[in-house]
Amino acid sequence: MTRRDPADYGRVAVLMGGWSAERAISLRSGQAVLHCLRTAGVDAHGVDADRDVLQVLQRGHFDRVFIALHGRGGEDGVVQGALELAGIPYTGSGVAASAVAMDKLMSKRLWRGAGLPTPEFCVLQPGFDPGAVVAALGLPLIVKPALEGSSIGMTRVNRAEELVQAHATAAACGGPVLAEAWITGQEYTAAILDGEALPLIRLETPRAFYDYEAKYLAGDTRYLCPCGLPPEEEARLQTLALEAFAAVTARGWGRVDLMRDESGQAWLIEVNTVPGMTDHSLVPMAARAAGLDLEDLVLRILDTTFVYGEA
Repeated sequence: MTRRDPADYGRVAVLMGGWSAERAISLRSGQAVLHCLRTAGVDAHGVDADRDVLQVLQRGHFDRVFIALHGRGGEDGVVQGALELAGIPYTGSGVAASAVAMDKLMSKRLWRGAGLPTPEFCVLQPGFDPGAVVAALGLPLIVKPALEGSSIGMTRVNRAEELVQAHATAAACGGPVLAEAWITGQEYTAAILDGEALPLIRLETPRAFYDYEAKYLAGDTRYLCPCGLPPEEEARLQTLALEAFAAVTARGWGRVDLMRDESGQAWLIEVNTVPGMTDHSLVPMAARAAGLDLEDLVLRILDTTFVYGEA
């Protein structure tokens, strides 16, 4: 693919940081994106987003925005809505898709309505009956906050008496809490770039699940790409990932996380509309397997601000 002249992008803001629980990871992603854009000759500027981000962008006379914000305030449609009002083109999904994908509960309800496979679940209301939850979902199960990313607030529950504390941990993050049936099998992630699913990555961790420490701190997490599946099976999971991405009306780029159980059934877990972008993150890893280095990937993502039109 022929690269654009760097001047075509104009003045680009890279939004990073923000005020979510994922701020530290967002700063790392944003700095990686900023470095790539500047290396490519793009007039790019880092913006540590705060509540006055819209005024900062307007004062800076930016032509487009690369969103590297993770979590609430940046990945949930809030910043996207502000940019729509300001008429500034931006990377990634629009307002509705960002809000739905950030909300695990809404994503699962939408997938079920579309006939796409996702593990059984229930919402844990205050005063819930642990025995009824276990009867419905079995053990083990996983409890998670609906509105957080990076596995923050998630707990694997092996005994019914652990449910109350798991609920409290998730509820402390704010928003709904859901319990989800545990899928025993292998975990995969599918990076999506402009309508194409990149090579799958299989994730392996000795921890109970792929939690925050396994993602960002542990040195024993394994990433397999090629993922080891037969080509036709990998293609099947890639197609499912694209269907899940389209079902929430996501666009541009992102990542879909899946489980494949011991019988070969695939299960959708979540969509990330602004995944990590460091050189150790999953989307760059998949892009490398597809022949794109980090700089190429960043420019391809920025190109989508033209594909989806000048705001």
